[in-house]
Formats: sequence, structure tokens, C-alpha cells
Amino acid sequence: MPKPKSIIIIDSSNFYHKLKELKIPHKSLFDYSGFVDSIAENTKVISKYYCIGKIRAKQNDKKARKMMAKQQALVTKLQKQGFIIQFGYLLKSDNRFHEKGVDIQMAVNLLKGAFKNQFKTAFLISSDSDLIPAIVETKAIGKKVVYVGFEHQPSFALLKNCSKSHLLTKKELLPFVRK
Repeated sequence: MPKPKSIIIIDSSNFYHKLKELKIPHKSLFDYSGFVDSIAENTKVISKYYCIGKIRAKQNDKKARKMMAKQQALVTKLQKQGFIIQFGYLLKSDNRFHEKGVDIQMAVNLLKGAFKNQFKTAFLISSDSDLIPAIVETKAIGKKVVYVGFEHQPSFALLKNCSKSHLLTKKELLPFVRK
């Protein structure tokens, strides 16, 4: 019997910050493909989405240009591993950057795949409660949404609204850090 189909959706900013809080090296040192395989729960992953705010830099902004180069290197690496990269953008206000358009990309991935019957289970690696309306509709169509969060700081709203949850520990994540 064939394995049920699934999709993986990674909220890059959320994932980055949670790894940083746990003092786990990320970006080029993290084995995203191995990690995705480990959480897929005996399903056939048909799409792996990596949703990220695109860094833009002016010619004279050395720091932003360095960040942009690092982001492009990560994106290239993930594309080679079969990830579908979906860009939002970064909006600077009060000297801080805020990601825009990423949540809607993730919501569209959930709903489009559910309506087109592309998957049975969606693994959502995000703790963003803005996704709850899309999660509720995806479940109403008869699909499962697995919240993949972090044990040290779970989203209680997603724990309550998803079909199932998997809270990651630092010990569980360390095997995916390349030395």
C-alpha cells in the first residue's frame, strides 16, 4: 500500500529564531532535508516549502549585502535539496525588520493543496497563530495539519487547533547540525 502524501511548510523566520534561542547553529550548518525526513511520519513528502522574507540591499549597505549573500547561498542549497522557495519581503520600521507576505504564502499552500487533494497531511513548522483560519479550513476539508513546534516555547493556539502536534527538543534537533 502506498504511503499517504504530505507537504512540509517551513516558516523560515520562526524556525531561525527558535533555533537561535536554543543556541543551535542554523542556515548552512543545518541539514534541512534530513530534518524534514525525520518529521514526515511515514508519509511521502510531495512538496517542501520554505517561506522567507527576501532581503534587499542598497549598493552602499555592506551589512545588508552580506546578509543578502548569505540568504542567497541558503536558498540555493535548499533548492538543490528540492525545496520550493517562496518569498515574502522584509519591511523596515523602527529600525527593525518585519516579514510581510510569508504567512499568506503558507496559508495558500495549505488551502490550495487541501482543495486540490494533493496531500493527506500537512506538517506546519511555524508557531504563528495567524495561520489558524487556514488550518481550520484545511481540517474541514478532511486533511490533517500537524503543528511542528518547539518544546521550549510552544504555541498553545496551534496545539489547540491542529490535528496533532510534534514539539521539538534541542536533543532531537542536534543530529541535524553539521560540524
